[in-house]
Amino acid sequence: MNITVVCDVLGEANNGTTIAALNLIRAMKERGHTVRVVCPDQNRKDLDGFYIVPTRNFGPLINRYLKKNGVSIARPDPKIISEAIEGADVVHFMTPFSLSRKAIKLAKKKNIPLTAGFHCQAENFTSHLFLKDSKIINRLFYHTVWGIAYHNCTRIHYPTQFIRDTFEHTIRSETPGVVISNGVNKAFHPVEVEPDPKYDGKIVIQFTGRLSKEKTHKVLIDAVALSKYRDRIQLVFAGIGPLHDKLEKRGQKLPNPPEFHFFSREDLVRQLNRAYLYVHPAEIEIEAIACLEAIACGLIPVIANSPRSATRYFALDERNLFHNKDAKDLAKRIDYWIEHPEEKKALAERYKGFVEQHEYEHCMDRMAEMLSDAVKEHQHE
Repeated sequence: MNITVVCDVLGEANNGTTIAALNLIRAMKERGHTVRVVCPDQNRKDLDGFYIVPTRNFGPLINRYLKKNGVSIARPDPKIISEAIEGADVVHFMTPFSLSRKAIKLAKKKNIPLTAGFHCQAENFTSHLFLKDSKIINRLFYHTVWGIAYHNCTRIHYPTQFIRDTFEHTIRSETPGVVISNGVNKAFHPVEVEPDPKYDGKIVIQFTGRLSKEKTHKVLIDAVALSKYRDRIQLVFAGIGPLHDKLEKRGQKLPNPPEFHFFSREDLVRQLNRAYLYVHPAEIEIEAIACLEAIACGLIPVIANSPRSATRYFALDERNLFHNKDAKDLAKRIDYWIEHPEEKKALAERYKGFVEQHEYEHCMDRMAEMLSDAVKEHQHE
């Protein structure tokens, strides 16, 4: 197939949407398909198959805010988009914003079928407007993106059943959805690693994710402060984001201040294999591949039981959950698993089968099948 992938945002692999896009592009090429990519990332302008559109200039203040969040907003160029989708069998967009909306209009004129990924939970957008807890605004977001983008699609890829149910319940409509995990790369697995001397005598607790409000890192920092083992615990946050300075300041109250790193894949695998426990305190989450990667490396998770997070469904035991935004309850969970290493080991064995269903190559085979089915259905119609 000739596949055009439209990415309103595509920069460094430091957020779930970009990682999902890069994985899809790579996987479809590996399966013999021709892939063109439309995006605003100027760093990719010399790469084969990439069609780069300009970025919007919102002025110094907003530009600084966007840069701090690692985001560039595309300015749609119809000529570039038309060139990228010419001759395509299917056009797949990752998010329902201005670049994708222009691509939708042009693809419909050319009678090219459309598919999409649902990678933007309402709160991921409304948090930037300081309105993530407004039910009315979040509902409006879902109704808007259905009306301007997703209703045009032959297939919609949902990473979890949770986000499909949330979206369909809100818009009160069934969609042509397919639930497929974004997949865990086979690089994430248990490996023997050399102990790091700086962690001698310490209990390493890991969290991977952007340093942003919805990930709720502060609850984890506060929980460690309440733990009986706070003198021995070393928090490691793998990720970058706009809250780095605030979280670093908050962490200074701990006997061992948190470490902040952006790891390569190889280094992250080693780091996860050094850790004792993985904690995922995020209040808002579509899937959290980062949590699955930790599980694949042999860790058990402790997850926020948030009604706005799909990650809570990764819990195989009630002891994998803590009350959402409750540092005291999280501290109890952390202390329990520190005091019961044999039970932790037994639960890690149970998790081995769980992670297999999220195996990356299998998920990418299903994505290719979804795109092919969309093309065939469009041709039939």
